[in-house]
Amino acid sequence: MFIALTLNYPYHLIKFFLLALVILFQSMDIIKLSLAQESFANTACLEIEREALLSFKQGLQDPLGRLSSWNGVDCCRWSGIKCNIAGNVIKINLRNTVPSTSKRSCLGGKINSTLLELKYLGYLDLSLNCFEGLQIPEFFGKLENLRYLNLSFSLFEGEIPPQLGNLSSLNYLDLNMYDSSYSLSSRNLRWLSGLASIKYLNMGNADLANLGSELLQVVNMLPFLEELHFHRCDLYNLPSSLSYVNLTLLSVLDLSDNQIQSLIPNWIYNLTSLTKLDLSNDYYNLNGNIPRECGDKDSKEDPDPQLYYGFEGRIPGSLGSLCGLKVLNLSGNLLTGGLDKFVDSFTTFCPDNSLVSLSLNGNQLAGGLPNSLGKLKYLKQLHISHNCFWGSIPESVGNLSFLQELDVSLNEMNGTIPRTLGQLSRITDLNFRDNHWQGVLTEDHFMTLARLQYLYVSTDRARPLVFNATTEWSPPFRLLSLELYNCIVGPAFPAWIRAQSELNHVVLHKAGIEDTIPEEWFFNISSQVTHLQLSYNKIKGKLPQKLKFPALGYIDLRKNQFEGSLPLWLPNAAEIYLQQNLFSGPIPDDISELTQLQVFDVSENHLTGMIPPSLCLMTNLGILSLRDNQLSGKLPTCWDDSQSIYILDISSNNLSGEIPSSLGRLYDIIVLSLSNNSLSGEIPSSLQNITHLESLDLGNNKLSGNLPQWIGNVSLKLWILRLSSNKLTGIIPAQWCNLSTLHILDLAENSLSGVIPSCLGHLRTLVYTKSDSTVGYGGWLGHTFKEQMFMVTKGRELEYSSTLKLVNIINLSGNNLTGEIPPGITNLTALGTLNLSRNHLTGSIPNEIGNMRRLETLDLSHNKLSEPIPDSISLLHSLSHLNVSYNNLVGRIPTGNQLQTLTDVSMFDGNPLLCGKPLLSKCRGSEVGSDVPISESPDNDFQSELENLLCYCCGYVFGICCVWCTLWKMATWREAYFGLFKLA
Repeated sequence: MFIALTLNYPYHLIKFFLLALVILFQSMDIIKLSLAQESFANTACLEIEREALLSFKQGLQDPLGRLSSWNGVDCCRWSGIKCNIAGNVIKINLRNTVPSTSKRSCLGGKINSTLLELKYLGYLDLSLNCFEGLQIPEFFGKLENLRYLNLSFSLFEGEIPPQLGNLSSLNYLDLNMYDSSYSLSSRNLRWLSGLASIKYLNMGNADLANLGSELLQVVNMLPFLEELHFHRCDLYNLPSSLSYVNLTLLSVLDLSDNQIQSLIPNWIYNLTSLTKLDLSNDYYNLNGNIPRECGDKDSKEDPDPQLYYGFEGRIPGSLGSLCGLKVLNLSGNLLTGGLDKFVDSFTTFCPDNSLVSLSLNGNQLAGGLPNSLGKLKYLKQLHISHNCFWGSIPESVGNLSFLQELDVSLNEMNGTIPRTLGQLSRITDLNFRDNHWQGVLTEDHFMTLARLQYLYVSTDRARPLVFNATTEWSPPFRLLSLELYNCIVGPAFPAWIRAQSELNHVVLHKAGIEDTIPEEWFFNISSQVTHLQLSYNKIKGKLPQKLKFPALGYIDLRKNQFEGSLPLWLPNAAEIYLQQNLFSGPIPDDISELTQLQVFDVSENHLTGMIPPSLCLMTNLGILSLRDNQLSGKLPTCWDDSQSIYILDISSNNLSGEIPSSLGRLYDIIVLSLSNNSLSGEIPSSLQNITHLESLDLGNNKLSGNLPQWIGNVSLKLWILRLSSNKLTGIIPAQWCNLSTLHILDLAENSLSGVIPSCLGHLRTLVYTKSDSTVGYGGWLGHTFKEQMFMVTKGRELEYSSTLKLVNIINLSGNNLTGEIPPGITNLTALGTLNLSRNHLTGSIPNEIGNMRRLETLDLSHNKLSEPIPDSISLLHSLSHLNVSYNNLVGRIPTGNQLQTLTDVSMFDGNPLLCGKPLLSKCRGSEVGSDVPISESPDNDFQSELENLLCYCCGYVFGICCVWCTLWKMATWREAYFGLFKLA
C-alpha cells in the first residue's frame, strides 16, 4: 500500500522522504554509540584484574619503560589494554612495534600465571619480544575465552604445551619463530585437533621432524581452517593422498623450506579454495649451489644429489584445476620438464584465472617458454630464474598488461628479446642476467616502460648483445638500478645513460665504451650512487680527487685507461677497485680519511713513492692490494692488532729492507704476498703468530738464513708456501711435514742442502682420496680478490690466478739437495707437479712412481740418478711434461700409454746409456737390465753385420776343430763315438 501511495507523489518528494529516513536511522546509531562510549568511559577495571596485570608487569623486563603507563586505578586506560563495558580485560596487545634490531626495545623476563584472573581475556599478543629461552606457559591452555594468541618472533623455546589444544574457541594461533638459537618443537600434534574453531595456524620454524603424515591427518579435521603456515619445520614426509579432504575453506597453504623430497601430493589438487600455495625452498641457502642439469654457472663441480631436497617430477597439469590461485611459489625444488603443459592446462581450465604471482626459480625446468604465458592476463610477477630454459621470450609477453616484475636470469636463453616487451607499461623490474642473448636491443624495447626502475641484462656469448639507441633518444623511464654485462653501448658514453639522474646502482661491465668519462655526470652521480662499476672498458680521463658518497659505496673502475693521481672518495667508500689502469704518483698520505674502507685494490698501475704509514690507521681495511706498481722504500713498521687485514698483497714492486716483525700482529691475515721485491734479512719469527695464514708468498727476494722450523707448527693451515728465488740455506725441516693442508710447496732457486725429508710423503692433502675437496682456499674470495702467482710447471713459468686453488705442486729445484728421492713421495697421488731438478740427488727413480696418477709434470733433470727408468712410469696417464736429462740413467726407456705422446728427445739428453724410443739408439736384449744401446747409423749397420757373420763363422770352425781334436787324442771317446754309428 505504501508503494502504491508513493507513486502518486512527485519523484523529488519521494527522494526527500527516503533521505529523511536514512538521516533518522543514522542519528539513532550515533546516539547509541555515544551512550555506549559514555558508559565505557565511566567503566573502571575490576580490582582483581588490575592486581593481576600489575603482578604480570612485575615479572617482565622492560628496558625502555613501555609499561610506564601501567599505574593508577583504571587499568582499562593502560597502554595495550582494552576492557569491555563491564570492566573486564578482554585484550592485551604488547606487540613490539619499535623498528629496531636491538633487544633494548623488547619485553622479556617471566610470564606470571596471574593472567588466569582475566576470565574474559580473548586477545593476547606478545609478539616480537625477547623471552629468550622461556617455555610457552602451560597455563595459557586455561585461558578458555582466548580467540587470538600471537607469540611469534619472541624467542620462546622448548616443547609446545599440548594444553593449548584446550582452547576450543581459538581462531588465531601464531607460534612462528625465526632465531635459530631458540626453537619450538612438538613430539606429537594430536593436541591440534582440539582447536575446533581455528582459522589461522602458524607454527613456522618449529621442529616437527617426521610428523608430516600426522600433521595432515590432524589439520584435515579442522573444518574452519583458512590459513596453514608450516614454514621450515623439518617436515621430511607428507602423505601422497588423503581418503577425503575436509579443508574446503583453506585459502593459504605454506609448506615452504622443509626437507620434503617427493612428488607434489595429489590431495593438494582438491583444495579448491586455495588462493596461495607456497611449496618453495630457499634455494640460495640449500647446502651450497643448486644442481642444474644444463650446467651450473656457479658451481665448478658436480653437486651431490643427496645434499638436495624438494618436490620432484614435472609440474602437474592438475594444478591447473585450482582456478582460485593468485600466488603459486614452487621455487627451489627439483622440478623438471617444460612449462608448456602446466600453463596450457591452467589457461584452458581457468580461462578467467586470477594468477598474480608465479615463482619457479631454482628448479631444473627446461625447454622454450610457451606462448600461452600471454593468457595469464592478471600476472604481476613472473620469476623463472636459475633454470634451464632456452630460446626466446615469447612475443605474447606483451599481452601481460599488469606485469610488474619479469625475471628470467640464470637460464640458457639463446634467442632474442622481443620488441613486444615495450608494451609492458606497468613493468618496474626486468632481470635478464646470465643468459646467451642474441640480437639487438633498440628503443622500441622500452617504448612505453615509463615505470621501469630496475634493468639487468647480461650475456656470456663471445658475440655480445648490442644496445642500439640514437644519441637523441630520451628514454621514458628514470632508473634506480642499471646493470649491463657484455652489452655493447659504446664506443661513446651513451647519452641516454647520462640522462638517468636518479641512479644509485650502475654497472657497465664490458660495455665497449672507449670515451672520456663525462665529468659532470660522474660528479652528479657521486652524490647518490652506492654501487658504481665501469670495469673492463677503455674509458679515459682523470677523476675528481675527492668526492663524497652518501652511503657505503662500491666503486669498481678496473681495467680501463684512467690516469692521474689516485682519487679519494670520502668518507663512505667501502670497496675501491682501480687495478689495471694508468694511475700514477704516490698513494695519498690522507688515505686514512677513508674511515669506512674495507677493500683497496690499486694493483697493476704506475704508482710510485713509499707506502704511507697512514695505512696502519685504517682499522676497517680487510683487503689491501698494491701489487705490480713501482713502489719503493721500506715496508711500514706500524702494523698492529687493531687492524683487521686478512689479505695483504704488495708483490712485484721495488721494496727493500727487512720484513717488519710488526706484520705478525696482523692476526687475521689469510694471504700475505711480498714476492718479487728486494726484501732482505731473515723471515721474522713473529709471522708464526698469524694462525689463520693460508698463503705465504715471499718468493723472488733476497731473504737469507735457514728455513724456520716454526712454519711446521700444527696450528698453521697453510695451503701455499712459496719461498723460491731467495738466498735461503740449511735443510728442509722435518717439522714441515705437519702442514696437513699444504697444496703448494715452492722452495726452488735457493741454497738448501741435506736430504729430502721422507715424511713429505705424508702431506695429507696431496694424498688423494675421494672425500678430498679442492674448494677451500680462495673459494670464498670470489670476485673480491684473486691472488696472482708465477710458478714453474710444464717446463715453463706460468701465471696462476683463478685456478690457483686447483694447483698441487712441490718444487725443490735449483738447490744443493743430496741423497735419494724418498720412496714415500710416491704416496702423493694428488700431486700435479714434482720438480726436483738441478740438485745432487743420487740413487734410482722410485719403482712406485706410477702410483702418482695425477702427475702432469715430472722434472728430475740435472741430478746424479742412476739405474733404469721404472716401467711403472708408463702408468702416469696425465703426464704432459717429463724431463730426466743429464743423469746417469741406463737401459730401455719404458713405452706405452701417455709416454707415446712425449716425443721430445731432449728430455733424455745427457744419459748416454739410455736406449729405445724416442731416442735413435736401439736397445739389444729382452731384459731391461741387460739392454745396451747400439748405434743405428747406416754406415755402421753393414760393418756390424759383417763382423757378426765373421764371428759366427769363426765360432763354428773353432767348435768343429775342438770336437775332432778331442776324438783324436782320447781313444775311449773315439771308440764310443764310432760305436754309435755301428749300432745305428
